[in-house]
Amino acid sequence: MGNTKLIFKTKMLAYSFAIVLSLWIVFWAELEFNLKLHKFGVFPQTLGGLKGILFSPFIHGDIKHLSNNSIPLFILLLSLFYFYEKISWKVLLWGALLTGLLTWVLGRPAYHIGASGIVYMLVSFLFFKGVFSKQISLLAVSFLIVFLYGSLIWYVFPIDPLISWEGHLSGLIVGFLFSIIFKKKLVEKKKYEWEKEDFNPEDDLFLQHFDEDGNFIENKDEILEDEENPPIIKYFYKRNREEEK
Repeated sequence: MGNTKLIFKTKMLAYSFAIVLSLWIVFWAELEFNLKLHKFGVFPQTLGGLKGILFSPFIHGDIKHLSNNSIPLFILLLSLFYFYEKISWKVLLWGALLTGLLTWVLGRPAYHIGASGIVYMLVSFLFFKGVFSKQISLLAVSFLIVFLYGSLIWYVFPIDPLISWEGHLSGLIVGFLFSIIFKKKLVEKKKYEWEKEDFNPEDDLFLQHFDEDGNFIENKDEILEDEENPPIIKYFYKRNREEEK
């Protein structure tokens, strides 16, 4: 798995928007056709409850539940696709399945619905992966995640009987495990020419115009006429020559 440069692509925005939009379409259909979709949620330790692993992220209890998940999910998905493009779909799809499965194992005997488990999985993955990578850009993402969603940590504990804290805890665990499993650095660290292994100072046009003490070389009158010389070299050489006069 090779490194990749960070390049924003329109499809990243489209994917994130489409996923969140699908949640709203399902919610609209449930209201419009008076459907009882909560029965498609995860019901722990029952064979029938396994179907919720696939369907529960699309089902929400009310508009507040859906709204609370939509904005963070969109931001986190966009971050995932941008910073970890090569593994984004693996993290998302396997993360959603494993979060649902772990909820089925750990949960109370009740229907567990909503995309909050995926939200916690993405928060956990983006935070820990950034910390483990020790790369500045990814560390910045980790700090941003803490700033925006640090308070979510309280909801992995049973402080509210109406909240599926088991789903939150499952997402947190899966995200953490994924940050370890995907160990390799996925973002290319920018290297300047002089940082590359094959860099030869004698071949560098810029350095050719300086002596070993860092002074401009005075015996090259062709500097100003040479079209290959960078404008910055010509400027400083010309200014240096004028100052001596």
